[in-house]
Amino acid sequence: MKRVVITGVGVISPVGNDANRFFENLTAGVCGIGPITRFDTEGYKAKVAAEVKDFDPEAFGIDRAQAKRMDLFAQYAMAAAIQAVADSGIEGGVAPERFGVYVGSGIGGMQTFVAETEKLLNRGPGRVSPFFVPMMIGNMAAGNIAIRFNAQGPCLPVVTACATSSHAIGEAFRAVKYGHADAIIAGGAEATIIPLAVAGFSNMKALSESTDPDAASLPFDARRSGFVMGEGSGILVLEEYEHALARGAKIYAEVVGYGNTCDAYHITAPHAEAVGAANAFKLALEEAGWQGEKLYINAHGTGTPMNDKVETLAIKKALGEDAARAALISSTKSMTGHMLGAAGAVEAIASALALKNGVVPPTIHLTEPDPECDLNYVPGAAVKADVELALSSSLGFGGHNAVVALRKY
Repeated sequence: MKRVVITGVGVISPVGNDANRFFENLTAGVCGIGPITRFDTEGYKAKVAAEVKDFDPEAFGIDRAQAKRMDLFAQYAMAAAIQAVADSGIEGGVAPERFGVYVGSGIGGMQTFVAETEKLLNRGPGRVSPFFVPMMIGNMAAGNIAIRFNAQGPCLPVVTACATSSHAIGEAFRAVKYGHADAIIAGGAEATIIPLAVAGFSNMKALSESTDPDAASLPFDARRSGFVMGEGSGILVLEEYEHALARGAKIYAEVVGYGNTCDAYHITAPHAEAVGAANAFKLALEEAGWQGEKLYINAHGTGTPMNDKVETLAIKKALGEDAARAALISSTKSMTGHMLGAAGAVEAIASALALKNGVVPPTIHLTEPDPECDLNYVPGAAVKADVELALSSSLGFGGHNAVVALRKY
């Protein structure tokens, strides 16, 4: 079995379109949430979202013709992948057949699906784009990235709702650990701030209806009433340790554990006793060989009434009461909103940078603690802390649970 390290990161997010700016804004407590600008929200229950700002695909090396043949989720993924590969310096330094791509999306090309459906209904079948299918299907971010970097090794676009990119990282970790690849581009992307998605999530009572950006995404707060939709992409380059050393790569952190479980309980609600989530935490900790080292947990922390208290219970069950209370925990969704299939990857990047820089990002706007959420969620402001192990958790519709463990390098 091989050791696996992170040698490159890339981010497109509501709080910054590169990893450095993303982490600087997280640690400064910058809120990326604001009024929805993509469409008129008259008649919609949800009025705010965490939109990506100032995104220009050409600025990342995606030419205009290529961008027109890619849904926005795939553009975000490509831009983040270009950053991550450049950051790692791995291009040309790995055999193509040993280079993989594990990039997923919870929903895929929903913007394309809606736009082409409108063409069909209003203008007839002859007006539907010949690029409709390859733009819409959820595997195309991974496919385009593989083409761009001639990655001929394993290619796996995971789809597990809000746990998508944590599972992508975990499965990529396993593939490298067990020798199936020397390096894998891993992560996820999402772009669904559109009328249909906002209406659908709103009508299932999942979204916050607050019109105040500072009182909308409230993880672990007693006032929380739903999540805020976000968008973007997070991409990491996972690489076999000796391969990285041999080419003199910089290393952000080591990937040391992964838990993958299912509640097998309900299509949207988490199990009230947190059985599946707790087991995912336990599996990641066991594989990481945790011996009580100082922990940082980047929690799923959506700001929905059920998630936050169930995740709190899962952490207590997995760690034990004393260790759970000693851990530093935060939800960066308080700043980025819920980036759905991209959430796990950007939060894994935040966790790796927290380990590297010795700074834990906060849970902003946490001013009225919920008695059922009684752990240290780093409220308000970042803290300096020499944490040794970080856990990034994601809990998705369908009962999917994923926890990735990273160790300070």
